[in-house]
Amino acid sequence: MVHQYKLNGYNIVLDTCSGSVHTVDEVAYDIIALYKEKDADAITEEITAKYSDVTRQDVFDCIEDIKTLEKMGKLYTPDTYEGMAFDFKNRNTVIKALCLHVAHTCNLNCNYCFASQGKYHGERALMSFEVGKRALDFLIENSGTRRNLEVDFFGGEPLMNWDVVKQLVAYAREQEKIHNKNFRFTLTTNGILIDDDVIEFSNKEMSNVVLSLDGRKEVHDRLRKDYMGRGSYDTIVPKFKEFVERRGNKNYYMRGTFTHANTDFTNDILHMADMGFTELSMEPVVCSPDDDAALTNEDLPVLFEQYEILAKEMIKRKKQGKPFTFYHYMLDLKHGPCIYKRISGCGSGTEYMAVTPTGDLYPCHQFVGDEKYLLGNIYDGVTNKEIQDEFKLCNAYARKECDDCWAKLYCSGGCAANSYHASGKITGIYEYGCELFKKRIECAVMLKIADSEQN
Repeated sequence: MVHQYKLNGYNIVLDTCSGSVHTVDEVAYDIIALYKEKDADAITEEITAKYSDVTRQDVFDCIEDIKTLEKMGKLYTPDTYEGMAFDFKNRNTVIKALCLHVAHTCNLNCNYCFASQGKYHGERALMSFEVGKRALDFLIENSGTRRNLEVDFFGGEPLMNWDVVKQLVAYAREQEKIHNKNFRFTLTTNGILIDDDVIEFSNKEMSNVVLSLDGRKEVHDRLRKDYMGRGSYDTIVPKFKEFVERRGNKNYYMRGTFTHANTDFTNDILHMADMGFTELSMEPVVCSPDDDAALTNEDLPVLFEQYEILAKEMIKRKKQGKPFTFYHYMLDLKHGPCIYKRISGCGSGTEYMAVTPTGDLYPCHQFVGDEKYLLGNIYDGVTNKEIQDEFKLCNAYARKECDDCWAKLYCSGGCAANSYHASGKITGIYEYGCELFKKRIECAVMLKIADSEQN
């Protein structure tokens, strides 16, 4: 499958199944578009009529080049991965990562919170050390021969249970030596409770930290308020700056959410970059369509334009010696994920699970609280095998809507949780998210082309 598009002065041809990317002139771009639809004579007639300075021999030469690329497996590469997708997920997978919900409570009252202000539609709760300890044991026991394991400290707001986080890290470090494992920890925080102890401990033990900031003060404070209705921007920004500076300006993400109220989200990203933050992420809100924050179909062209503006600004700033990273534009075209990873996605419900404060297991944090997707618990293991089998079959080839989509090997079929909330099934699609994802990939590929030219 071939995808063609024009962006920032480039004529880009993406061969989906091989991952090959070609930049071509206008003539070759048009010939490639006609190559599978018409024979050489018909293509020649159409192209020479359109371009007065192009000869018949020029067209024939270009067609021969296309044929060569096709034989080399770099253009019009056949899709042979469907069988591999279902074979891979049907194997006996091991668990490699847990999202520990150490706090089902929060000190902010964000309007758009998917987790119902951290409670996940249940009661407020904190994970005890005993439950967390058992969760780590469960991960070790179910990780097979895999050495590298990942644990995310999540909430709600995990800093509201900070002592238990530190105890669990210490316990995991002890178990590493015993079981020949290596733990990689991530902390996600809204920043309110950051202090010297949090900074010092996290910079020693956390492989990554995710810091929640929506961008400009007026944008952030509109939705990210405390229970007194006060915005949190002025409280957290100085703490984030110190945290990142003491961290050496690496291994972190400023993670924001944009809504219908700030479809000009590029300004929020650039605001964070102007403050000195260089590792940035900005996610589209996912909420009920009748929510005031919900993105609309009328917003789509604006959002597409914003992604393009962002990509062009990143090129400009890199030339100026002020580069920054945008999470959704991180794309390795040469040494990217293996085909099995590109097919199967994040591994939710199979390789990755969320653990509640009481020890219940869910496919990921976005399913927590939905009893239909309760997998089991850390004591008895996965007992709801039927649901887990659903997730084993959740891949880039599980959705009929994805059959003809050029981006399926980049999104792996999309987020199961977003699909479920949009369509009622994990093998459905979240069409709005699909459109945004495809635009991000187009921009990411263009950035790689621009990088290669600069280098």
